[in-house]
Amino acid sequence: MKFRSLIVAFSVLLALFPVLSARPQSGADKQAAADAAAAEENRQELINLEKETVRALLLNNATFFKRVYGDDFLGTTSTGRVIDKNAYLATVASSNTKYSVFIASDIQVRIFLDTAVVNCLWTARGTQSGQSFDRQYRVTHVYVYGQRGWQAIASQETLLPG
Repeated sequence: MKFRSLIVAFSVLLALFPVLSARPQSGADKQAAADAAAAEENRQELINLEKETVRALLLNNATFFKRVYGDDFLGTTSTGRVIDKNAYLATVASSNTKYSVFIASDIQVRIFLDTAVVNCLWTARGTQSGQSFDRQYRVTHVYVYGQRGWQAIASQETLLPG
């Protein structure tokens, strides 16, 4: 009988051990968890913006860039031309490039307070002025978080050899 009571008591202790040993989260722990969740949410939002960017280019959708690119945006194209937001919008809207594939991959996000640097690989296939192409670019975008959410303020496109 004593042995059975001992087994029951031991079983109860084992069952309660996780509850008894858990320590309450401190305010700092809760804040760290909230900060980590916010950082992950921002990272996912920036990844989505990169994917939406190539989709907008695929569709020649200048409206997307009006919303996501800051008014003071400056970009350097793969040919080395520096363009502002208005020139970029005009280039996208009047492009004679027809993409069959345009994807963003290898997306890496680094966030520094209200600024983010996003690097990725663009892979594009299609035709331009009747000529087929198959290209890859390394792209860097700099975003700033403000009243309108994340907005791109700078970009650099580098055409990869091949």
